[in-house]
Amino acid sequence: MDKKEHIIETAIELFAAKGFEGTSIRDIAAQANVNIAMINYYFGSKEKLFESIVEYKASTTRIQLEGIVNDKSLSDIEKIDRIIEYHVEKVFANRFFHRVIHQEIMLSQRESLQFSIIQKMMYPNSLIVKGIIESGIKSGAFKKVDTALSIATMFGTVNQVLLSKKLCNSLLEENEDYIPYEDQKFRKRVIDHMKQVMHAHLLA
Repeated sequence: MDKKEHIIETAIELFAAKGFEGTSIRDIAAQANVNIAMINYYFGSKEKLFESIVEYKASTTRIQLEGIVNDKSLSDIEKIDRIIEYHVEKVFANRFFHRVIHQEIMLSQRESLQFSIIQKMMYPNSLIVKGIIESGIKSGAFKKVDTALSIATMFGTVNQVLLSKKLCNSLLEENEDYIPYEDQKFRKRVIDHMKQVMHAHLLA
């Protein structure tokens, strides 16, 4: 991991723990063991650092989604299955980033900055999934469903379950020491459940 990536990963952890407003460039520099000048050199400001984080993560996801959608060997429902697998694995592996994004979405006072950045960077990924669902409807493989809410169901269910460790542990009736993000069996359980949900919802 180079210095720039190290700063990004450090900022993600601090934003998740303290929020965007509660984290300073000085905090990030101290935690990453770099000087403030280096952060300013790479990013210019805390806002630009946040934008770089979202762009970095969203572009990685876009590459994966495009690979799935362009795989001619997969049917539309198999593409949905692959996207579910990828999304669940990504959320489990990047729980700090997941938390940061949802914190910023919920804080409406900064919609003009952080929310617009999130929307700009991540909306194209939703369009890729939309295209798969619409293709399945057109071919007759999928039922005529509400595409937008189908996408919300796919991603929103996983996001909600893992948004809070305490909420997740309560739902699963686990003790407070249980860490869902580190449980491979639970990860598979989430993937299998979402595939069942989307198959029942989509398949004609």
